[in-house]
Amino acid sequence: MPLEVHIQEGESQEALLRRFQKAIQMSGILREAKMKRTFVSKGDAARIKAKNAARKRRQQSRRDYQANT
Repeated sequence: MPLEVHIQEGESQEALLRRFQKAIQMSGILREAKMKRTFVSKGDAARIKAKNAARKRRQQSRRDYQANT
């Protein structure tokens, strides 16, 4: 999916560049490209996935604890 950002009436090039960079960040294109820079074996990918899941569980439990106190 190509990402297009058109210049608006009276918009500076700096503002256009900021809108483009924000659109890139929101779409996740840059994050995906950085992830694909190096080869990750299946075992490493599973370890990374488990680590991220554990971090999310800890964060969620902290939020739940804070909400109940």
